[in-house]
Amino acid sequence: MNFVTLGNYLLPVVVLFIIGIALYKKVSLFDVFVEGAKEGISLGFQVFPCLLGMIFGINLLLKSNLVTDFFNLFSPIFSLLNFPKEILPLAMIRPISGNASFAIMIDIFTNYGVDSYLGRIAAVMQGATDTTIYVISLYFGSIGIKNIRYALKAGLFADFITLVVSVLLISFFF
Repeated sequence: MNFVTLGNYLLPVVVLFIIGIALYKKVSLFDVFVEGAKEGISLGFQVFPCLLGMIFGINLLLKSNLVTDFFNLFSPIFSLLNFPKEILPLAMIRPISGNASFAIMIDIFTNYGVDSYLGRIAAVMQGATDTTIYVISLYFGSIGIKNIRYALKAGLFADFITLVVSVLLISFFF
């Protein structure tokens, strides 16, 4: 039996297991399901404005070419630090959007190769960093926290450290 076949059977087995436990404990499965669906829809309505605002902000940054202008402005500093400027779009977009940063990483793979210096840095950055701004806006907004205090600073600082360490490690090992 291969993993694809095992994967095809896994979800029905889990559902049957849950139904079996509900029958054993004499829980009204349909009522619990309907209550959970109501909570899910309610949560969706709470999260939607935060998600919409974040998507609007990301598109505004990307479509206005502000990101490109930022890279061009600071490219002398990055070249002085021996930091590859081809990685800058990934470094800038990764804290905001996982899908956009994944597309940038695929573009780096296509242009420079997966096993290239830039490809390896991109892979390490994509795997080691998180979508900090997305996580903070979505999760904090969905539970109604208005003051994010130090969460944004700490998250972006961790992303920055990860960016620097990614370049240093790939430079050291490859």
